Order: sequence, then structure tokens, then C-alpha cells
Amino acid sequence: MTDHRSRPPVVLRGGTVLVVDDAGQILRGADVLVVDDRISAVGPALEVPEGTVEIDATGGIVMPGMIDTHRHMWQTAMRGYGADWTLTQYFVWYYLESGKHFRPEDVHAGNLLAAVEAIDAGVTTCVDWSHGLQTVDHADAAVDALQAVPGRFVLAYGNIQQPPAVWSASPEFRDFVDRRITGDDMLGFQLAFDVTGDPAFPEKGAFEAARELGVPVTTHAGVWGATNDDGIRLMHDNGFMTPETVYVHAATLSTDSYHRIAATGGSISVATESEQSAGQGYPPTWAIRAHGIPVSLSMDTSVWWSGDLFSAMRTTLGADRSREHMQAHAKGDTVTHSSLRAAHVVEWATRGGAKAIGRDSDLGSIEVGKKADLVLIKNDASPVSFPLLNPYGHVAFQAQRGDVHTVLVDGRIVKRDHQLVGVDLAAVRAKVEATVEHLRSTLGEQAWQQGMNPDVPEAALVDNPYTYSDYRSSTSHGEALT
Repeated sequence: MTDHRSRPPVVLRGGTVLVVDDAGQILRGADVLVVDDRISAVGPALEVPEGTVEIDATGGIVMPGMIDTHRHMWQTAMRGYGADWTLTQYFVWYYLESGKHFRPEDVHAGNLLAAVEAIDAGVTTCVDWSHGLQTVDHADAAVDALQAVPGRFVLAYGNIQQPPAVWSASPEFRDFVDRRITGDDMLGFQLAFDVTGDPAFPEKGAFEAARELGVPVTTHAGVWGATNDDGIRLMHDNGFMTPETVYVHAATLSTDSYHRIAATGGSISVATESEQSAGQGYPPTWAIRAHGIPVSLSMDTSVWWSGDLFSAMRTTLGADRSREHMQAHAKGDTVTHSSLRAAHVVEWATRGGAKAIGRDSDLGSIEVGKKADLVLIKNDASPVSFPLLNPYGHVAFQAQRGDVHTVLVDGRIVKRDHQLVGVDLAAVRAKVEATVEHLRSTLGEQAWQQGMNPDVPEAALVDNPYTYSDYRSSTSHGEALT
């Protein structure tokens, strides 16, 4: 375990502090003092112990560390490979074909890169939705990577190559839990699997294993073509829907399923970029809010999208507001006041994530006594850093990972002055390059290129009634567009 007493105190001076509490406090020109692993004091012009490390937060925003509740970290070595995929192509590549080629060292490389990427972007806690654990050697490799990076993580153990009731009952899995899940504050644990809706309920044994181990279940629910209301009913009728359960996406569920989730106290992890692009369903924040279900945000996988929660906040606001406008326009109405606010998505990215993983008592807000997982957004070299008028709006719409100046996890400085601290990025790169080379050579160049460049379906052009002459301009019908 870490000896926090060996660290000097740290104070962030003079920033705009987003407390993210029930009162929605915004403290201008305030300090945040960290002693050991905890927030010791918050307020203006704090007196600090001798030897305190002082960080100038003037002109910046101090916010709680962000929490991603669903990221397939093992896939990060394939960053951007599936940019043009659909969900079907993702399933074929990872579940049925090429995902089987990942060795333990490939899972390790992906996790290592994802973990470093997370803290660099101010994501101080990340749920590793690790469904590529084909063997316990893969699982050991995943945990080794997470524990090599100074972030806070939750291993959500899964194996898409075996039925969940099989791998969760194996002696090897139970031995892994005994060896590696030791109550370390920096490493949480969940079981990760999906419920197909098969009336025989083959996933029941995995739920029983989770109950026996006393750990939560996280599951992809309401995913078009994969999981649906039948799975929710099976979970509910068998008593496996609990306040700790996290439902990922939940984008194609009925009102009845939302009622069941709300009644049993579960939460939903929304991955808006994923839902918009891959096709799980329209991002469901509008429905979730109507049912009073707690929300957290997630990025899903860097095979397609960014690995930061700034994108998650921005796209979630855009998707929710876009639907609200379209619904109004369809009825001849106009939206004059937005229902979803910037403050809401910032809360979902912080305290919402803390609630989802059962850590809202000590994470997710800047309050005395809570864990010192903090992010300073400040970039004096950027014209986008000023004026700082609406700090919630600034975080949600203006800031990006390059503006993350300082990150503390558990009271430890892991990024300062825009530079990661104690991270050998060259070593991470070498591991990732070895994984890419292994996969590329295993698949063969033709399959590798085809996987990255799927066929484009042909689309018939719509007849244009305004095409009444043969005229074609160079800008609209030039060679560049052919």
C-alpha cells in the first residue's frame, strides 16, 4: 500500500473551484489544500503547512477528477482502427474473429496506454470493461498494467470467448480473485457480461458468482440487435437488479425497463459518441432523466473515439439538445430554454461516476475529507483559456485534454505543467507497437487493411427537381469531389 505520509502537502492556489456538491457551489479565487491523500481545506488564502508544494491555479478551473464508467481499455492499442466501423463490424472483428489473437501482452499494452491516456486527460478513475480476458494470464496482464500507472481503476472482469456462467465458476478465475483483488483502494472490481434475453437465462450463474463475491455487475443493456428488454426482465424477475448494477448504453429499452432500473436503484453509463456512431441506439439521456435514473459518462473504446470525457460531455449535450429541438420542430414548436445544462454533464462526468461505482462518499466532489483526486484546467498559452465567465460551460464546451495542467490522484501529482509525471511514454509506445505488429502479421496485410477500410455501401442519389440545366460549377461538381 502507498505511504501517503511521505508526500509533501499540495495546494492549488487562487482557482475557480467547481465543488460539484448538492448546492452547485462555484468558489472564485479559492485554494484547495491536499494533505496526504485527502482534501484538507477549501477556501480563500489558506494557511498551509511548511514545505507545501504550491501550484498557481489563477485563471484556471479546479474540478474533481473525472470518472469513466465504461472503457474497453485492452483495445486501446488499436486506436482509430475502426473509425468507419458499425457495431456489427466491431462484433465480427473482436468477438468472432480477430479478438481471439490478443495475447496477454497485448491486453497489457492496451491497458497501459489507456491508463496513461486517462490520467493525461484528467480521468482519475476508469472502469476497465475488460471483456478480452480469455485466460487468467490475460487478467493478470491487465491488472499488472493498471497497477503500473498512478491512476485509480476498476477492473470489470469479462471474457467474450466463453459463457459468463462458465468463466465465473472456473477455479482459475476464483484463484485470480483471491490473488489480485485484495481490497486495494486504487483497484476496484466488478463482473462484466451481457444478458442475451434467452429464456433459459444462461447468465444466472454469473450473477450468482457476483453475489457470492459481493461485487457489482456491469452489463451492456439496450443495445440494438444484441440486448433488449427480455434481459432486463430476466434480471429483475430473478432478483439480480441492484443499486450497484451499472447498465451501459441502455439506448433501446422500453419504458417498462427504465421503470425497473429506476425502482431497483441502478444507474446508466451513457457513451454518447459510441451510441451516435456505432448504432446501439439514440443516446438515451432524455429518457433517463425523465425516469430519474442516475447517469454517468463513458467513452467505450478508442478503436473509434476519443479517450477523454470532454468529448463525452460535449457530445452528450449536443445529442440531448438536438433531440429536444427536433421533437419540438416536429410539433411546430420552438425550444426556448434548454433542459440539459452544462452543469449536469460536468456532474455526470464526476460525481455521477463516483455514485455509479459506489464511491460517492469519498470521490466525485471537492469537499474536505474526500480523496484528493483533482484536475486543474489551465492553459496560459491558449486564447481559449479566457475570458472565464461560465466555468461549467467552459469545461463542457471549451476545454480539451491539452488544457489539463495538473492532475492529482490520491493526493499524488501525476501530471503538472501539462506534463505527465513518472511515466515512461517511450516504453509504452514500444509495447503498443509490438502489439500492432503482432496483430498485423497474424492477420496478414490484406485482412489488416480490409478490417480498417470496410466496404462503403452504394447509395442511390435522390433526384433533384432543380437540375434544369447542364451547368456544373467547378466547386460543386469538380474533379475534387469525384
